[in-house]
Amino acid sequence: MMTSLPYPGELAPARERLVLWLLALTQFTVIMDFMVMMPLSPQLMAAFSISPAQFSSAVSAYAWCAGLSGLLAATYIDRFDRKRMLLAVFLLFNLSNLACALAPNFHVLVLSRAFAGLTGGVLGAIGMAIIGDLIAPQRRGYATGIVMTSFSMAAILGVPLGVGLAARFGWQSPFYLLVVVSMAIWCLAAFVLPPLTAHLDRNGNGNAPPARALPELLALFRVPEHLRAFLLTFVTMLNAMLVIPFISPVLVGNLGVQPGDIMWIYLAGGIAAFFSSRFVGSWSDRAGRHKVFRIFVLLSVAPILAITHLPDVSPHWPLLALVCLFPFFMVAMNGRNVPLQALMTTVPDARRRGAFLSANAAVQQIGTGLGALLGGLWLHTDAAGHISGYGLNGWLAAGLSLFTWWWVGQVRAVPAAPALRSPA
Repeated sequence: MMTSLPYPGELAPARERLVLWLLALTQFTVIMDFMVMMPLSPQLMAAFSISPAQFSSAVSAYAWCAGLSGLLAATYIDRFDRKRMLLAVFLLFNLSNLACALAPNFHVLVLSRAFAGLTGGVLGAIGMAIIGDLIAPQRRGYATGIVMTSFSMAAILGVPLGVGLAARFGWQSPFYLLVVVSMAIWCLAAFVLPPLTAHLDRNGNGNAPPARALPELLALFRVPEHLRAFLLTFVTMLNAMLVIPFISPVLVGNLGVQPGDIMWIYLAGGIAAFFSSRFVGSWSDRAGRHKVFRIFVLLSVAPILAITHLPDVSPHWPLLALVCLFPFFMVAMNGRNVPLQALMTTVPDARRRGAFLSANAAVQQIGTGLGALLGGLWLHTDAAGHISGYGLNGWLAAGLSLFTWWWVGQVRAVPAAPALRSPA
């Protein structure tokens, strides 16, 4: 029978890689669930007769609820075996996908997306907490790079397959696919993951009275180093989501791309990001997370402006040109996230790593929801289906990206790991 593992992990190399790839597969389903909504937007807008702003509300509902669940999870995530929590939340997440597939109207779909956010928003924090428990700090960039390939896998396999199924069998089919895939990964996780209770044995968190939960949550936001890290996460996600949710509607409405061809664009970007993620993770371990983050922030500005300012030409843009452009965007955006996530595992006191990462995931989702909401406010669709106002999103995203280039230098680890105390 397997026993709990002490920090920093004593897994054999092969077993460690298996656990990391299992976490990547778990995140693959969460990211596919979120990402597939973007290229499905033209079909959803047509099926439910909604505007881009209304569509962004469905994206925002996921993000707001993911943020709320992340904040709530910060009060209990360090009190339980991480394996059991992962399995319980993952099962609820799978039920949310089934609810999305069965949604008879847009209102039910929004509620189902909210349920998906409540569950999916916690899974990322649990995964990063497991990395923090098992992997030494000097190797977390490498480990994060493996787990972050989930983004690339979703773009390479999940989104193209989902879009292809949706074009042939209806927009519900990607969610049915997620139900099947998620259950297979859940069964694998139940078999592969060891019990993860070292954080309980070390700190006695499992015996902490519930009355301490809220004060300790508030205490997380009283640490200056935490607040600086939270702001970096918030602004990074905000500027990304001013752009990402509206790529597919603009490609279809303004540039004449067929909905079924969106899969090839995401496939090209995903392949490029897949091969770059592990390189970026290892590079950030060698060169420093701050430096690598700054490099990719600068590299992301040009693709952001290019994507948001593609001119409507006649005849329409050839699909091959868009397929060649999108990898630059995906590699740059993903390249920011790998060192950022690795950096976040080094900021908090190890005793409250799970709570900090859960709160950080909540901040990330709030930035995601606000970015999607704001990005849709000034977009307008004319009678011909053309969307205007997207260029402003690009300029705002580029400006906020440059802010994160400067601000990352302010993000450091908590000195001397002070104990979190209840506010007086």
